[in-house]
Amino acid sequence: MNHPRAQLNRHDIKHPRTDFRTRDVVNQAIASIPSVGLQRAAEFLSAMNVPAEVAIRTLVYPNRRRP
Repeated sequence: MNHPRAQLNRHDIKHPRTDFRTRDVVNQAIASIPSVGLQRAAEFLSAMNVPAEVAIRTLVYPNRRRP
């Protein structure tokens, strides 16, 4: 018998935010996309030591961002 939660993949589960610095850096990068583009926003996140997984999730899959 399948439990309803068993059908969720790991991207469907939201974890509470603990790193507010990264949140602020990511928000800054996202806000800059219209003026500098996605590539430069990604480069900024890399330069700010945001983990690649977080950068990709937030820039490419906005529906997976944490609230």
